[in-house]
Amino acid sequence: MRNFEYCTPTRLIFGKGVVEQLPQVLAPYGKKVLLTYGGGSIKKIGLYQKVLDLLKGFEIVELPGIQPNPKYNPSVLEGTRLCKEHKIDVILSVGGGSVLDCSKAIAGCACYDGEPWDLITGKVPTKAALPIVDILTLAATGSEYDCGGVISRTETNDKLCYATPLVFPKVSFLDPTYTFSVSKGQTAAGIADAINHILEQYFCEETTIMNDGFCEAGIKSLMVNGKACLENPEDYTARAEMMFVCTLACNDIMSLGNSRSGWPMHGIEHALSGYYDITHGWGLAILTPRWMKHILCERTLPRFVKYGVNVFGIDASQDPRDIANQAIDATYAFFESLGIPMHLKELGIDESRIGEMAHHVAVNEGLENAYMPLSEADIVQILKASL
Repeated sequence: MRNFEYCTPTRLIFGKGVVEQLPQVLAPYGKKVLLTYGGGSIKKIGLYQKVLDLLKGFEIVELPGIQPNPKYNPSVLEGTRLCKEHKIDVILSVGGGSVLDCSKAIAGCACYDGEPWDLITGKVPTKAALPIVDILTLAATGSEYDCGGVISRTETNDKLCYATPLVFPKVSFLDPTYTFSVSKGQTAAGIADAINHILEQYFCEETTIMNDGFCEAGIKSLMVNGKACLENPEDYTARAEMMFVCTLACNDIMSLGNSRSGWPMHGIEHALSGYYDITHGWGLAILTPRWMKHILCERTLPRFVKYGVNVFGIDASQDPRDIANQAIDATYAFFESLGIPMHLKELGIDESRIGEMAHHVAVNEGLENAYMPLSEADIVQILKASL
């Protein structure tokens, strides 16, 4: 078991109606608030007006229109400008993980006088950040309980993880009823994203019995409750457990003491959505079984056997190689059952930029140090298999 240091300072407030506590929670951080949100879904469900009514005693500056795969330009740059111009005290992120990821980048960049991209790339360390409070409306990324976010820069096809303990949200409000209106496509993408967060931690060299059990239960919960959410979008019990598991899936609690995996599937998918701006969860669902097939070998076989037996209930008396292949096929079949397109060609991606994307991943993602090291040639093969 590896040494580790762990701290999650975020306060979670979970359940129906908890947003009523917003004024008391926000007040200690100041009165000047940057309200960040996306394309307007929070207005359709009445949450936007609810927030404004609750915060009548605050000074609100708005940054709307934050997109999926949040963009450095315009959103991060505009949010940074607004924070400096209005001397913002606290950022209130209302929406899904993309809004919160963008808000984290803004929080750091607002406290820096140099080129903001230098912070995103890690060229310059983040030394200060504005406090962040969020109201989550989509169960998927786990950004509400971690200290990182992913930012895209369209002109360079970069999609980079910006991470610093300074951007842990101070408080996250998690009301599952705000996810009732999430579309089936977005719900499916969220399920795939969260399952993949867990798989990235599960497939590594050194693990513990407890962590394996934690991961396996999390995957099974997402499969069962995710399907229930698709069948009945207003199933509170299913939405609540899905939201809870998504929150835990990406803050490292499931892998404390494990060796690092390198998060290879995310590394490759970042190129896909960086170049083509596709839905992150869909890209992960497409890549995952292909990556699994590619790395299946004598070294990884026992891990796949455990995954197949404990997650899918495959008969342990069978030949190990058969169990592993059944587990990979079952992973593919589950994602397909969610209605996710399972080939890159269905998303308008052909072979023309595979070599370019693979090179970008090989140079920027460090996957030569992953659970199973991946060369540029390996990445090309995985992408071609995903077409």
